[in-house]
Amino acid sequence: MNEETTTPEDIREETAAAAPEVAEHDRAAELEAQLGEAKSAVLYAQAETQNVRRRMEKDIADARAYAATKFARDVLSVADNLARALAAIPEDLRGDEKLKGLVTGLEATGRELEAVFTRNDITRIESVGQMLDPNKHQAMIELPSDQPAGTVVQEMQGGYMIKDRLLRPAMVAVAKAAD
Repeated sequence: MNEETTTPEDIREETAAAAPEVAEHDRAAELEAQLGEAKSAVLYAQAETQNVRRRMEKDIADARAYAATKFARDVLSVADNLARALAAIPEDLRGDEKLKGLVTGLEATGRELEAVFTRNDITRIESVGQMLDPNKHQAMIELPSDQPAGTVVQEMQGGYMIKDRLLRPAMVAVAKAAD
């Protein structure tokens, strides 16, 4: 007795021989399923390509917009030193003919630096009188004040934004709650 095992392929062949229209229908259904899978794969690939392109365009736009961030941070210390130099000149010496050219030159340099900041969308953060915003301010000390608790009462170092991003937080003193 030689017993043969029947495989699904054998059954398909027997069915195909017995009913050719059924075999064609099964083959057509199988091809339609493969076509549907291929269409789905193409749509997923197109969507992924579009997402990658959008992400790349955003990265390029961000790189252009914020390329000067590191340089701008370095220049802020120059602006701080220039402001300190101007603030250190006593009022009575500002009118002195010997120093008038120096003071005028320092003031012109300060104005030009501000113009460069403006052209590059670098803005100073307004701090004094505002409520402490941890996204823009760094509280250094608390001072007794008649202002509500959490209000910035003194600015020790100016803060700056480049477009909508923080370049440097403002270092501030904050009013503390009455005891």
